[in-house]
Amino acid sequence: MKQLPDQIATACITDPPYNYEFIGHKWNSSEIERRLEKAKDSGSSTLVKNIPYGSGLAGGVRNKQWYQRNRDNILEYEEWCYKWGNELFRICKPGATIAVFNSTRTVAHVQVALEKAGFYARDIVVYRRSSGIPKGVNMEKQLEKKGYDRSSDWSGWHSCLRNEWEAIAILQKPLDKNYLETLMAHGTGLFYTETYGGGFQSNILENIPRDKSESFNVHCTVKPLALMERLIEIFVPKHSESLVIDPFAGSGTTLLAAKLANLPYIGMEIVPEYIDIIERRLLVSEKQEKLPFSA
Repeated sequence: MKQLPDQIATACITDPPYNYEFIGHKWNSSEIERRLEKAKDSGSSTLVKNIPYGSGLAGGVRNKQWYQRNRDNILEYEEWCYKWGNELFRICKPGATIAVFNSTRTVAHVQVALEKAGFYARDIVVYRRSSGIPKGVNMEKQLEKKGYDRSSDWSGWHSCLRNEWEAIAILQKPLDKNYLETLMAHGTGLFYTETYGGGFQSNILENIPRDKSESFNVHCTVKPLALMERLIEIFVPKHSESLVIDPFAGSGTTLLAAKLANLPYIGMEIVPEYIDIIERRLLVSEKQEKLPFSA
């Protein structure tokens, strides 16, 4: 981003690494392969854990030191978000909207970091997935292993809820005086609110169809194309000077959605294997028939 000029981006839609993987390991193709093999050996289907890899927070006694490590990890992640957010702020036009995916546990820290960088918090959009994996401690099972006679008294009690939604923090670079003058000067600042059914767009996106898997796409946290297309429709005004930016391009779904909407885009990705995936996906030249979903 440091190589880009000031005030060129109309919107940013991005899915940066969550704090799950912030410490100890890069979220790259070799790490994905390691996790796939581990999941295969254990009979599990879970590749992404709630605890940052290498943080020393997995398991252990919940004592003062454990909570301090947890807090230090959060603050380090927040500072990392501020660093790239500060650069993103520079290259965004006044009124530019940014939509940043993150977990329900750390989205507040992402929002705080980006506010520190100069953005103004507007909303949290809920992306409701089609399913969620129950995680955490099953206390009844734990007590059974310990030999407690009345373990069934704790049937249904777990250490967390089933997580079936992801947060999208919506922030905006400060307007140039007001919405009208910002729109006239920069073509930014507004949200498109008409839904496919003619209603008014809510901040909950659900019933989004999954994509068919692509054999060459080894990225394991690919967002549905229909989701990214809808975010493009809501947050990116379609005019000749619009530009979409994604500093964490991953497998390129945001860039593909921008291309299919005939919008200019810039994407950045540090994992070489993902660049090849992005280029293959961007070879798509004809827009697939859009499948409407309720929102």
